[in-house]
Amino acid sequence: MAMDTSQLLKGVLDLAVLAVLRDTDGYGYDVLRRLRAAGLEDVADASVYGTLRRLFAAGALTSYVQPSEEGPHRKYYGLNKTGLDLLSESTKTWHHFADTMSVLLQEEAA
Repeated sequence: MAMDTSQLLKGVLDLAVLAVLRDTDGYGYDVLRRLRAAGLEDVADASVYGTLRRLFAAGALTSYVQPSEEGPHRKYYGLNKTGLDLLSESTKTWHHFADTMSVLLQEEAA
């Protein structure tokens, strides 16, 4: 029985979106494309758009609208101070969790 990666993804999607926006602002589909290019191929469109809206509502992201030559205007998101702080704290939490899991899995393999 293989592990359901969609459950893992739910737990780390906020962190993944913050990480993608760390260096460059992006609009919804751009963020989705970058996540998939990084290896999160199973991430759902609706999950990413919902995460962007939730992080914005929580005060972790800024947003602005840019005209697009390829269709309607695009709403871009970027990290603000709150988002950078959240990214930093969430990164520490992730590393602690990943280190703990690595130890547990090494013990299991032994």
